[in-house]
Amino acid sequence: MGDHKERQPVRVGAAVRRRRRTLELTLAVVAERSGLSVPFLSQVENDRARPSRTSLEKLADALRTTAVELLAAADPACSVDVVRGEPVAEGDFTARTRALVRGHHQLHASEFTGDHDAGREFQHRNDELMYVADGAVEIEAEGRAYRLGRGDTLYLTGGVRHRWRATVPDTRVIVVAVAEHIEAVQDRAR
Repeated sequence: MGDHKERQPVRVGAAVRRRRRTLELTLAVVAERSGLSVPFLSQVENDRARPSRTSLEKLADALRTTAVELLAAADPACSVDVVRGEPVAEGDFTARTRALVRGHHQLHASEFTGDHDAGREFQHRNDELMYVADGAVEIEAEGRAYRLGRGDTLYLTGGVRHRWRATVPDTRVIVVAVAEHIEAVQDRAR
């Protein structure tokens, strides 16, 4: 068992579908532009077929992007990734942030240790969960103050303005959020 990321074939279908929908194109229009068939494009989008390099380039051209960009936005077929904890000296309360998930995924998770810029206001597009692993925090969200201690969680829906600060020096907060590139909620302005 290693600490490496298991390499699997990439799934380009979701990236193709996202790009096509962003451009508000139908499969028929993409098929016409690329010279590929609608059934094949449907299979690609549903990860039932893997396009050849030539087909991927035709598809990318039809979607006004590059094959490299589509591959960069692709999802791994499946992955396992271990992020090991970093050793911290006893009594070291230096503020630090550590990503708990590497890469481009649907969830982002970070660990915040020590103090934090309490004046910085956040407003994320999608939902997030804050978990106090150690210490205590004070969170201001939508004009209300919340005090959380070890083991407490706070759930914020997308769009909620908030700021937070550690109230004791040995505080550790885990923040898990739906990634910004995911359309998990509809824009409230619509």
